[in-house]
Amino acid sequence: MALQDKYINPFTDFGFKKLFGSELNKDLLIDFLNQVLPEKHHVKELSYTANEQLGATEIDRKAIFDLYCTSPSGERFIVEMQKAKQNYFKDRSVYYASFPIQDQAKKGIWDFELAAVYTIGILDFVFDEDRNDGEVRHEVKLRDQHCRVFYDKLTFIYLEMPKFKKAEDELVTNFDKWMYVLKHLPDLQGRPVSLQERIFQKLFEAAEIARFDHQEKARYEESLKYYRDLKNVIDTSFEEGREEGIEKGREEGIEKGREEEKVKTVLNSHKAGLDVQTISLITGLSIAEIERIIEGG
Repeated sequence: MALQDKYINPFTDFGFKKLFGSELNKDLLIDFLNQVLPEKHHVKELSYTANEQLGATEIDRKAIFDLYCTSPSGERFIVEMQKAKQNYFKDRSVYYASFPIQDQAKKGIWDFELAAVYTIGILDFVFDEDRNDGEVRHEVKLRDQHCRVFYDKLTFIYLEMPKFKKAEDELVTNFDKWMYVLKHLPDLQGRPVSLQERIFQKLFEAAEIARFDHQEKARYEESLKYYRDLKNVIDTSFEEGREEGIEKGREEGIEKGREEEKVKTVLNSHKAGLDVQTISLITGLSIAEIERIIEGG
């Protein structure tokens, strides 16, 4: 298969790890995180941690992160690229976040002080409860019944990429530019004028498929095929659901029309002086239903 795209798709496993998961491109990850994180937790350096965490016992489930990093001051960062909606996705996020917390336990006497843990999800979908708002970035913390932050060292940040609608000439902040390049990278054939900063120049160089060796191209093709197959399944399911909804709506509309016609028939028959028994024979409705319609009309 010949690849026609100039740049990789960052929503593929290979593309995401190529851009953000290597020591060579660690500055890309640092710059991206600093556009997403609160200023107090901006990072200058990171170290990659094994992305597979094991539970305390053999029966505990494994957690596998896309990226798991630690700053010199101890903050932990889980960074995930999520391609599709998943049942209990939020539950999974909380479960994953528990491992960097447990990872901080110390032997001997320990006062339980923890460093901050961030879970950052780059989502190729929109949460159902958020579909009517235009916010791309959602930040979630533990809060009490008065919406006061109860604990500020556990934070979930979700980026709903389909909501990002800005065109190239509307990009103002570096956050805008990162959102734009992550969303549109596989569609670009050149480097946009608004993305000329050094960090984006490096990103385009790392993402250029022509620079890959034969093995990298093969791995990317396999990753891209998986992504496209998954997306096709999702799109097909969505279309089938939409058609089912249209058909259901059509049936409900027909049924509603029938009900409205019966109500009209009842009222007109009553005005014409017909008794309820006769109207019941005409419409098939019960006498109680007919009396209710007459009283409401």
